[in-house]
Amino acid sequence: MRAAFSKFVAPLIALGSAVLLTSCGTTTPTTERRLPTYETPIARNDFQHVRTTAYTHTESDHLQYTNHNALGGRLHAASAPIQRAEYVARALPADGSRAADGRPSNSSAGSLETYLAPRKKTVTKWVRTKRGRRKVVTAEYIRPTVGSAAADWSRWPAGTYFRLLSTGQIYKVDDYGWALSGRNTIDLYMATRGDMNTWGVRQEPIQMLKWGDRQDSLALLRSRQHYKHIRRMVLELQGQEAEAAALQ
Repeated sequence: MRAAFSKFVAPLIALGSAVLLTSCGTTTPTTERRLPTYETPIARNDFQHVRTTAYTHTESDHLQYTNHNALGGRLHAASAPIQRAEYVARALPADGSRAADGRPSNSSAGSLETYLAPRKKTVTKWVRTKRGRRKVVTAEYIRPTVGSAAADWSRWPAGTYFRLLSTGQIYKVDDYGWALSGRNTIDLYMATRGDMNTWGVRQEPIQMLKWGDRQDSLALLRSRQHYKHIRRMVLELQGQEAEAAALQ
């Protein structure tokens, strides 16, 4: 009797659990599930101290989205850590002329492009010769891979580029998730569960390299408001912070 009960009930329990899981990207609408506790947005500066977490596409709550982000592209893991980043005066605005706070930008043109420029890497190879093996050292120029990051788009709009000062890695906000709505947290995509677990939860200083456009994010999210976490982002993007905070 117990075996028969498990056979028929277990799949229903699993199905119910799947509906309640968190996900980066869109999630199944539900009236019972409450949004995470709302946090007052942190100041929108060129340098921020942010709580970071990590996720990967092989987690059970992300399997339905495979390795795709909320913009329809593929998720990417950032290049390996480089070194602690140097100070740069201001971040590039989304439109190339004004900073995130609306003031004219003082950034030198092309600072993001500078960070994305190919970097010199020394490669050592062993080749066979008539006299045996010989070590050959060559230099290759490799462009760093920009990692994917999930966040609340009302705080870090889609298309925002930032750099982790502790590692020098560059990320682009191209994803979002239920647990991030109304939160001052950025979720960093990792290629493997091992990398995800190693990262854990960290308070990280980040440098904003280029802010995404709030109006573009709003336009993308308007048609998805039947999901509560997206509705909260839309409200905040429209300047309705009190309503966003009250939405549960």
